[in-house]
Amino acid sequence: MKRHIVCLGDSNTHGYCADPADCAGGPLHRFDEDERWTCLLQRALGEKVLVLEEGLSGRTTVFDDPLTPGMRGLDYLYPCLMSHEPVSLLIVMLGTNDTKSRFSANEGHITAGLERLVRLARGTDCWGPGGTPRILLIAPAPIDEGVYASPVAKEMGPGCVEKSRGLAAGYRELAQRLDCAFLDAGQLGCTYNTVDFMHLTRQGHRTLAEALAELVPTLI
Repeated sequence: MKRHIVCLGDSNTHGYCADPADCAGGPLHRFDEDERWTCLLQRALGEKVLVLEEGLSGRTTVFDDPLTPGMRGLDYLYPCLMSHEPVSLLIVMLGTNDTKSRFSANEGHITAGLERLVRLARGTDCWGPGGTPRILLIAPAPIDEGVYASPVAKEMGPGCVEKSRGLAAGYRELAQRLDCAFLDAGQLGCTYNTVDFMHLTRQGHRTLAEALAELVPTLI
């Protein structure tokens, strides 16, 4: 059996493309299988692994969205892991949606939410016989200030940029404390589009995939 790598995330894992001119799908507003970081990672790692896309636009770590149901990553994590067992590696990249003002959460609250996800994952019997939980936490690149003048300014609300900038430090400390691997997408130079300033460009997907192609083989 191939090694299963589960990628749990939001729209930047689903592959949402805010700029139709930047993706082959154009009006579909989604990067295709030659563009998404998950698919590029699959190609780089080869046939011995199966990279499983589990991205949902709007997904949070633990916060209920009063406007859209089913967004809590915490609720989805257990069935997700069990449906893909045995899992060799769980990659989690969440937190951007948690910065929306309607959740009234600061970076500390968001990190605490991620900790709940990690602890649930570690205690889930999805890692195979005698398997050890292997989890990689990715801090998403901080939202650019241009978001405040973008079409999604009201959706995100004030303070989202500032909160997103504080996630990497909290995630790094959490990873060290709970024995997880860590990657800071903001330090990779992953680029965001200039439409909403919070979704990866085609090049941003490629940059993330290239970094993961080097890191993931050391974790599984």
